[in-house]
Amino acid sequence: MPTVSVVIPCYKYGRFLPGCVRSVLDQEGVDVRVLIIDDASPDDSAQVALRLAAEDERVEARVHEVNQGHIATYNEGLLEWADGDYSVLISADDLMTPGSLARATAVMEADPAIGFVYGHAAWWRDDQPLPTPRVDVKGVQRWSGLEWLGIMCRLGHNVISSPEVVVRTSVQQAIGGYRPQLPHTGDAEMWMRFAVHSDVAYVKGVDQAYYRIHAEQMTNDRVTYLDLVQRKAAYDMLFDAYGDRVPNAGRLRRRAGRKLAKEALWRACRAYERRRMDITPITELVEFAHSAYPHTARLPEYWGLRWREKVGPEVCPYLQPLMVSAVHRRVRSELWWRRWAREGV
Repeated sequence: MPTVSVVIPCYKYGRFLPGCVRSVLDQEGVDVRVLIIDDASPDDSAQVALRLAAEDERVEARVHEVNQGHIATYNEGLLEWADGDYSVLISADDLMTPGSLARATAVMEADPAIGFVYGHAAWWRDDQPLPTPRVDVKGVQRWSGLEWLGIMCRLGHNVISSPEVVVRTSVQQAIGGYRPQLPHTGDAEMWMRFAVHSDVAYVKGVDQAYYRIHAEQMTNDRVTYLDLVQRKAAYDMLFDAYGDRVPNAGRLRRRAGRKLAKEALWRACRAYERRRMDITPITELVEFAHSAYPHTARLPEYWGLRWREKVGPEVCPYLQPLMVSAVHRRVRSELWWRRWAREGV
């Protein structure tokens, strides 16, 4: 039976711990051990963790006297404690779905080249009923690690929430832990680092975990800008460290930068449409786009932004259909130019 080490970092989430731990202990077809690490929570989280450990011998609890931060806490569990065939890192406020560990480990048991397996994570607001999970597997999608890395570069964002991932412990400990320089996008860099060293698989048709959306959670334009900066840092760190191991690394890096630049410019455009220029860091978004992709001035989103600046925020929402049409015409023109240039070489 596959052994799975499950690390549950906790900070002020003691009220969620019993449900999270129970979702792990109820997994069938695997031998699980759980480590709860309370990172000096100011509430009763430590007491809850110690109580859960006392109730089941498969559960261990550690309590930090001084807050060490989430990155150090993750690495403590994954690199210093985990000794099962496979490992999982799951936040105390998330849940595993029935059978998720057996489904994921079966894929890696059958193919030693696969370094991690993931599936769909069902997102739910915690002020709503927990949805019924899908548990009937429709197949398994496998990629070489470099194929999957190419997908990540094309999309420009992380496709994984995190609780739906099961990793091969030997690979995790060989490539190291989460980077302290990436407090917000360390998981994206981690999955790409796995892809440099191993293959990747996705279990289709099922929900592998529940990702909790807290009812009070909010985002804003400034946070979005900082997220873009951190995403770029994740790609930069990955390619700086492993570019010599990735064929066409320069092209993939530019592809990711182009996608990030387009997103930054699109968000700047949306600020004009919604009359949110006073709370949107437009100048920083444009500067970021230029830093991420050297040919930013050729992008249709760049010209869309210039147009919006000229007509102004008061008129911009009424001309939105015309602006979209103009952007589409520019895209067609750019595609025609690229095709002509390619055929003419």
